[in-house]
Amino acid sequence: MKISAQALLFDNDGTLVSSLESVERCWTRWAGEYGITAERFRRVALHGRPAAEIAADLLPAEVVPEAVARIEQLEVDDVPGGVRLLPGTRDFLAALPADRWAVVTSATRRLAEARLHAVGILPKTLIAADDITRGKPDPEPYLLGARALGADPAACVVFEDAPAGLAAGRAAGMTTVALATTHPADALDADLVVRDLSALSLLVTDGSVEIAVRD
Repeated sequence: MKISAQALLFDNDGTLVSSLESVERCWTRWAGEYGITAERFRRVALHGRPAAEIAADLLPAEVVPEAVARIEQLEVDDVPGGVRLLPGTRDFLAALPADRWAVVTSATRRLAEARLHAVGILPKTLIAADDITRGKPDPEPYLLGARALGADPAACVVFEDAPAGLAAGRAAGMTTVALATTHPADALDADLVVRDLSALSLLVTDGSVEIAVRD
């Protein structure tokens, strides 16, 4: 299978980098600090959603701003040693012109930049939770990413590991590529499902980027 695109849009956690252990560690501590029971905490989806939406599901509205600031600080403090590149990330991004790709993440800009910088990834274009009014699975984050790159949404490819992010990509009218790094492949609804970015190759031309599955 081959996919042609004007621009590529990448989720970060679970797509480019792995910070799952850090996320679990920090959010578990956070939940304890705010008196949220383990049973109640398990019922709330964490992955691929902005912290403000998660906090709003668990806490009174007047506590949410303080709670969001607290989880951001916990996660930023945990970045050293808590983030690693996923297979294929560095080579895949290195093959792309800087103006053809963006990171579109549910993390805050401060946290996303800390995680990316920790592994030596410096995107020219970053869409973060600070930039949006509605998080994934709403299409807004990916539509903003396409706009920032000056690309037609229909000619963009979204790379995601989470169902909410894939739903956002589909709602934006984009081609979706799922990476089975955090969810089973059969739980991911996408145009293409691969294990990680190492399974893909790139051919960059003046007008497009061609993505193919390696033999």
